[in-house]
Amino acid sequence: MKILLVDDHPLFLDGLKNLLSGRGLQVVGTACNGLEALEKARTLHPEVILMDIQMPVCDGLTATRLISAELPAIKIVMLTMSGDDDDLFEAIRSGAYGYLLKTEDTEVFFSKLIDIEHGEPPLSPGLAARILRLFNRQQLEQSESATRLSGDGQLGRFLSPREMEVLTLVSHGLTYKEVGAELHLSERTIKYHMGEIIARLHLESRAQVIEYARRSGLD
Repeated sequence: MKILLVDDHPLFLDGLKNLLSGRGLQVVGTACNGLEALEKARTLHPEVILMDIQMPVCDGLTATRLISAELPAIKIVMLTMSGDDDDLFEAIRSGAYGYLLKTEDTEVFFSKLIDIEHGEPPLSPGLAARILRLFNRQQLEQSESATRLSGDGQLGRFLSPREMEVLTLVSHGLTYKEVGAELHLSERTIKYHMGEIIARLHLESRAQVIEYARRSGLD
């Protein structure tokens, strides 16, 4: 297993590298921030990256998104002191394959790394249940938001008149360019309005906004 280590503490990096090498694992390189991790990942092609979260220049969550988008075959495992729910949830959403705490027992830590070779995402004990609860909570919040919007049918309470015009045309299948021509606005302005609409309605994508708009009677 070829491993890249990413952490901004040199003593921790050296200690972990020696520990892994002593167990027969191949450490192909180290990096001290997210941008350096991306560069090393491009040249060293590790199978696994052990990534800290809190780092200068570029944090581990941002680096995980960048590397996952460009090099999806690499398995990124967060190795951090943070057991915070927000960090945990954002790491998984960003593409992390696993999440291990630095406070983990050494033998448990190594057993979790070996799990990677068997296709099992490494998670510190108790984190799997927390991830499930976090995802369920997010789905519930999105469902409640959809019910609120579609139930009263008053999207105008949340959007400006211009945003309502844009949303109505987009929900009828017009492209941003066509909407711009209809409203005598640039395509860039229409994209900006859609971004504002998505934010105001606490949704995540154009598709979600269109679906909720149709439920609210805009089709």
